[in-house]
Amino acid sequence: MTNHRILVIDDSRVIRMRVRDMLPQGNFDVIEAQDGVEGMDAIHSQRPNLIMLDFLLPRMSGWEVFQEIQANPELQHIPLVLMSGRKEEVTEKITEPFEYFEFIQKPFEQKELIEAIKGAMVKARKPRRAPVVAPTAAAPAAAPAGGGDVSAAEFQALQAQVKQLQGEVAQLRGQLGKMLTFIKQKLK
Repeated sequence: MTNHRILVIDDSRVIRMRVRDMLPQGNFDVIEAQDGVEGMDAIHSQRPNLIMLDFLLPRMSGWEVFQEIQANPELQHIPLVLMSGRKEEVTEKITEPFEYFEFIQKPFEQKELIEAIKGAMVKARKPRRAPVVAPTAAAPAAAPAGGGDVSAAEFQALQAQVKQLQGEVAQLRGQLGKMLTFIKQKLK
C-alpha cells in the first residue's frame, strides 16, 4: 500500500514518466493528468497529497488550475510544485517570493525534485492571510485604521515587490546595453 498520492499534471508524457521514475519506489502512487481539465477532475476525485503542475497546459492552463486551487480553502493545504521550462512565464502572473508553493524549472534532476517537494510540504502548512484586493473606481479604498498605518506583513510584501521590480529593471537595463552594443557593432 502506498503512502502518498502525487498528481502530475503535465501535457508531456516524458515529464510525467520522469517524475514517476525519480520518486522513491513503493512510497508513492503517481496519478497522471495531461491537461488542466483532467487535472482538476483528478484533484477533486483523487484528493492527492501533492500536486505537480505544469504552468502551460492545453484546455485549462496551469495558471487557471493554480487560481482554482488557491481560491478553494479545501485545496489550499495540498502541497504544490509549479513546473515550467521558463520561470518568466510564472513570474509574469505570480510575483516572487513564492509563499505557498514551490517552483521547479524544467528540466530538473532528482535532487531538485525532492527538494521542491519538501519545500512545498513546508509551505502548504503556512497559514493563509486574507487576499489583498485592489480598490476599484466604484469602491475607493477606505483609509486604514491608525491614520494610514500598514501592517508589517503588507509592508514586507511591498518591499519584496519593490526588490523584485528593481531586479527586473536592472536585468532589462543589462539586456538593453547588450542590444545597443550589438547594434553599434553591426553599424560599423
